[in-house]
Amino acid sequence: MIFCQGCAWRCRYCHNQDLLDPDAESMISWTEIMDFLSQRGELLDAVVFSGGEPTTQQALAAAMSEVRSLGFKIGLHTNGAYPERLQRLLPLLDWVGLDIKAFPTDYPDITAVTDSGRAAWQSLSVLLNSNVALEVRTTLMPHWTPEQIATLAHHLADLGVINYSLQACDTTHAFDPHLPRSAHSLTTLTAQIETTRFIRFTTRGV
Repeated sequence: MIFCQGCAWRCRYCHNQDLLDPDAESMISWTEIMDFLSQRGELLDAVVFSGGEPTTQQALAAAMSEVRSLGFKIGLHTNGAYPERLQRLLPLLDWVGLDIKAFPTDYPDITAVTDSGRAAWQSLSVLLNSNVALEVRTTLMPHWTPEQIATLAHHLADLGVINYSLQACDTTHAFDPHLPRSAHSLTTLTAQIETTRFIRFTTRGV
């Protein structure tokens, strides 16, 4: 997994705060990464670009092409902030993990960015209309109810999402230090979801 620097959003539960600044000095050079990968062709199958938000990087397509030339499959973790860029990356991608944080109108409360939900859900549409393998995941805000979570999950199923993962909100290292812990277990919060509507449904965290 390659962690890319930079993200335009400031999600309250973000735990990769060191990766938010796009101008921060890189810890590992691209030359070092390629040298490492060129020696791991028999040991690794794929490389996932994560972040931060990888699609903030103007050279992402070029980097993916270089890695693919070594024989690796390519994965991407993205928040969907740049659907047009995501569309152009599709020919290079084998798998995408897309964050759908909430319904579009609820995004600003999480990301602190106006209209961020429109971009993310447009990215969802781009991926659902592609042949790229997709996992959609949602991190559960502490104040959400089981009813709210089930409504979101079922709407995603209606749109055609077949691989869905729900993640517990870890407030220990959250960007927002005042974000409270959830009063309910992940099992309780997801109890009203009709999980059979997905081919693959998973939960992560406690």
